[in-house]
Formats: sequence, structure tokens, C-alpha cells
Amino acid sequence: MRLATPPIVGSGAVPAEPLARAHGAARWLADRGVAEGSRVAVDSPDPLPWFLGADLLGAACLVVEPAWTPRERDAVLADARPVLVATGVAEPSADGMAPAGDDGTFFYLPTTSGSSARPKVLIRDRGSWLGSFAALGPLPGPVLIPGPLSSSLFLFGALHALWCGRPILPLTRWEPEAAALAARRCATVHLVPAMLAGLLDVLEHDPGLRRGCALRSVVCGGAHLGDRTRERFARLLPGAELVEYYGSAEHSLIAVRRGDGGLRPVPGVRLEVRDGLLWVKSPLAYGGRLDQGALSPAREWSTVGDQVDIDDGGLLTVRGRAGAVVSSGGRLVAAAEVEAVLRAVPAVADVLVAGTPHPTLGAIVTAVVETAADGRPTLRELRAAARAGLEPGKRPRRWLATTALPRTASGKPARAVVAQQLLDGTLAAEPLR
Repeated sequence: MRLATPPIVGSGAVPAEPLARAHGAARWLADRGVAEGSRVAVDSPDPLPWFLGADLLGAACLVVEPAWTPRERDAVLADARPVLVATGVAEPSADGMAPAGDDGTFFYLPTTSGSSARPKVLIRDRGSWLGSFAALGPLPGPVLIPGPLSSSLFLFGALHALWCGRPILPLTRWEPEAAALAARRCATVHLVPAMLAGLLDVLEHDPGLRRGCALRSVVCGGAHLGDRTRERFARLLPGAELVEYYGSAEHSLIAVRRGDGGLRPVPGVRLEVRDGLLWVKSPLAYGGRLDQGALSPAREWSTVGDQVDIDDGGLLTVRGRAGAVVSSGGRLVAAAEVEAVLRAVPAVADVLVAGTPHPTLGAIVTAVVETAADGRPTLRELRAAARAGLEPGKRPRRWLATTALPRTASGKPARAVVAQQLLDGTLAAEPLR
């Protein structure tokens, strides 16, 4: 008997062994009452077969993030209200399950990244991601997925690979050296800007790994990939295509950039800028938010508070989240603007700007600089860049250096965590001098 492909894979393919385990997971879940319309959670070292098994049944699945605190985990599960939490490793089965539901069936319970607040539980239907896969288009394989599937960015990459009919090479945690080694066997990788910078660092300093790199497509999610990183990419991987996309857990893909063309809205996605903030109407958007098990349907137009510019040609420039501001001396300083200036400084791997409480100013602009593996920017270089690119009131007054910024599961800087650690003095960083 031929085992059916999970609907979220579309016309793609799942290799025989994980497909048998997906059907085993579906059988196990069905025996415990899971059916079309159910919600389940997965807390497993190998969540993909469970996820695909839930999809076969037409159930929506939440993948538990191992790094959540007990309080965060309890809050997320209280909002999602799954009928059960699957653990362990799914066993294979030759007894297939018939797929249930259609493109409108809810299949996924993503959580917001937690970069600026505790995770919120959203809900998505199959059509929103199948349309997103088509917008990204076919990519070569094997596909390297260098992070946990609890991150929607890496889960998207894994399911897109199966939609393309490509095998997946997973890495459960990000290590630039391990990714560079794996890149000898992969044609595509999904990552975020900080990961791309780390991978390029390894390739630049190891000619053997650079020569052996088989990547032909690098898919980078996130909106702050700077010109310096693009230039390094073109120099170190001249035979590979860089595909950048901008999106969110709420909206999936919003705009895609290939080569030097700039970020262009995905066909069918309508954008409006209202008071400087991006509002989106999209067939790829989420279906709503779950709060204590109750679904609040998404509105026709929605925003996550990103500040953007759209030029006459329709190209999108993302300035950063409006909520990421520092109120200092009566001036509101957009963190993203300061970060963009400082990321261009050599030996800066990444940077996060937050506010440090001040008795008279309210807060002072504080730059937490993640230094590159092979060097460290000087305070003079950073201040010179700030003077050249920022008004006086926007320039950082406190400078800290760290070897690794706290990050979310998807690899984005964890803004809320950094702000709290600055407040309580636990951030692993030292003053730049």
C-alpha cells in the first residue's frame, strides 16, 4: 500500500522512512481521539513526523520550543489548549491514513518569536503556507535546515524543501562550523542574517571549506541584511543565489528580494503605509490568535508595527519595529535606525540597541555589540560611524560588547531578554573602551 503524502507537502514528496513515521504518528494520535479540527502539541526531539502526522489528520500542531521557561511554556499551552502533548519519537507504520481536510484546514499553531514579548499563539491554514511555498518557488536540494523546527522560519524551510521534493539535512542547533561542513553536501540553506554572517566568516577563513561549499541558493529571512554582508556573499559564494524575504509569523511572506532587485511584494499581497506603519492584506496571512483556547479571527488588514518606506517602483525598505524605541531625554530613538548604522562597522557581527534606565533622561541609548569571531571593533570606530550616520540625540551613550547576543529559536536577537538583562545586570557583556 502506498502511503499518502501529507497535504501540506502539496505535490512534493516525503522520503520513505519519515513518511512511514508520519503515518505512525497519525495512527497513534487518531487512537487517542485526535481528528480533523483538533489541536495538538509536540514536545519531541524529532517533531517533523508528529507534525506531518497531525497534518494527515487535519489537526493543527504546535511545536514546543525547548528554550521556553516553564512560565512561557505553561502560558503557550494554556492559550493553545491542545487535546494532548505528544512526546518521544514516532514509530513507523505501514498502515496508512487517508488525508483529511482541504486548503482551508488549520494545520499549524505558530508562536510569535518572543523577541520583544512573551510568545503569542497564532493559527494558520494550509493554503497560507502552500501559497507561500509557491511564492518562494522551487529550490535545489538537499536543503540544510540549521535550527530547531520549533522556529517557524526553520519549519517553513523544512516543509518548503518537501514541497520541492528535496531531502532535508537538519542541524538542531546553530554552529557556523557545523553548517559550513554540512554545506559541502547541500545545495540550499535557510537562515537569518546573523547566521549568514557567521557562515561567511567560516568560509572566509577556511579556503578548503569555501572550495567545497556546494550551496547554490541561500534563503535569508529577515529585513536587516546589510550591503556589507551582501558584498561578502557575492565575493565568497559567487556561484550562489541570495534570496531574501521579509515576513512575519502573522503574514508569512510579504516581500522577496533576489539579487540586486530590492524587496518586492509577493504577488497578491496588498500593502498600505499608514502613519509610517505597514498594513498588510494577504491570502498568506494567519487565521487568528488563540487566547485561553478561544480563537479571535484575524482582521482583513493587519499590522505587526513595522516601519517601512515604499518607493514609486513598489520596492519596500523596512526600518524596523515601531515598538523598538528608546525614550531618551524626550526624544524617541528608533533602535533599528541606530542598529543599521552600526552593523556596517567592520568586526560587528550584529548589534542590538536598547535603553538603560537613567534618573533624569528616562533612558540612555545603549548599544550591545556582538563582536565578530576574528576581531573586535574599537569604540573610536563605532563612535565615528554614529557621528557620521546619526543625529546627536540618537547616538549611543553606553557601549557594551558581547561574544553572543541572546537569541530566539529562529536566531533573531531576543530584544526583550536583552532589555531585562540590562535592567537586572545579568547581561554577559563588558564595556567597550
